[in-house]
Amino acid sequence: MTDNAVRVLEENWTGHSTVPSRALYPHQWSWDSAFIAIGLRHVSIGRAQTELESLLRAQWPDGRIPHIAFAPSVPRDAYFPGPDFWQARLADGTETSGIVQPPIHALAAWLTYQADPSDSVGFLERIYPRLVAWHGYLRDRRTFGGGGLVAIVHPWESGMDNSPAWDLPLARVSPAPAGSFTRRDTDHAAGADRPTDLDYGRYVQLAATYRDHGYGDRETPHAFAVEDPCFNALLISSEHALAEIAEVLGRDPEPHRRYAAALTEALVERLFEDGIFRSRDVLSGDLIPSDTVAGLIPLVVPGLPVADELLATALGPRFRLGETRLVPSYDLTAPDFDPGRYWRGPSWFNTAWLIHRGLINLNQTGYAEALRADFLTLAESTGYTEYLNPFTATPHGAQNFSWTAALTIDLKSYERG
Repeated sequence: MTDNAVRVLEENWTGHSTVPSRALYPHQWSWDSAFIAIGLRHVSIGRAQTELESLLRAQWPDGRIPHIAFAPSVPRDAYFPGPDFWQARLADGTETSGIVQPPIHALAAWLTYQADPSDSVGFLERIYPRLVAWHGYLRDRRTFGGGGLVAIVHPWESGMDNSPAWDLPLARVSPAPAGSFTRRDTDHAAGADRPTDLDYGRYVQLAATYRDHGYGDRETPHAFAVEDPCFNALLISSEHALAEIAEVLGRDPEPHRRYAAALTEALVERLFEDGIFRSRDVLSGDLIPSDTVAGLIPLVVPGLPVADELLATALGPRFRLGETRLVPSYDLTAPDFDPGRYWRGPSWFNTAWLIHRGLINLNQTGYAEALRADFLTLAESTGYTEYLNPFTATPHGAQNFSWTAALTIDLKSYERG
């Protein structure tokens, strides 16, 4: 199994980074590269370090890490929205998108260091200031909800692009005119599995408005601004990782620990309801009554005060952890649950990996081992698919998907201790 997973990463390697999928996602994606590095650390420390450092070469002067770093060797129209749409070019000529993705990078860097501490201190020295700048951007530019949590300004920033949690805030957005853009995702994946044309038009309009205001977070009249529990939980985990990195480097870890503690308190106070974390619509101030896997991801937060209640929700009828394949991305009892459409019901390997990590942190070894075993079986049997039906395990999306392969390598390593 590990050999096959390594083969996937080799086939998707470009020489300095790993594409998620040669056809559907032919560039470098932000949180994909973090997950990929977590797997690569078991194969090649150098490759894992290069994966993260190549991404950080696309970091903006304001500290943001864009969600896509475009490869100049790929045709400009191979993916939409491509570089001509985003119009974001760094001083060295690197072209990127203008939005971000969940901040799991510091955790990936810390795990990479732990795989071989003797060969990674220099890596931490190089990467630590960039990660501090990244978190500083989020803290300083994106906390406009009034409660200290970071807000996303586009559904794509959540990493869970088509989540039902975005339906209510997206309803405010007038879509880009029909015929003003050409989708490329449906060239490589079944239309029934992908976002609708209406939603895609709204995504395009949001991105265009942000672009046309110079990607200014305070200047843009955001029609979509949401405090997402997954995004903030991963920021908390990465702040804890930065504290560990700071100690190794002889820096003061306490600012990272204080920020992680403040975020944890705000996360629980602002987003926890009915046994799960829900997204908050910043513009209306209301919690969004859609229960998604994003609301379970705070299981990874160290010392989470409501962890027992959250675990009970994961085991309950909304997600049925241990009874379904991996972890469904949406409430199984919701009338609009869809087992095949992108983030509206299918199970994903990266969220299963995060929940497995949370279960380990809670010493829930029985549930963790069952989830790990299911993950490894399904990854191989589905050809390292992007996501799958939580009941039938029917694969969906791209095959030979890089984070599925990388996280397979990581979970396989548990067998070796």
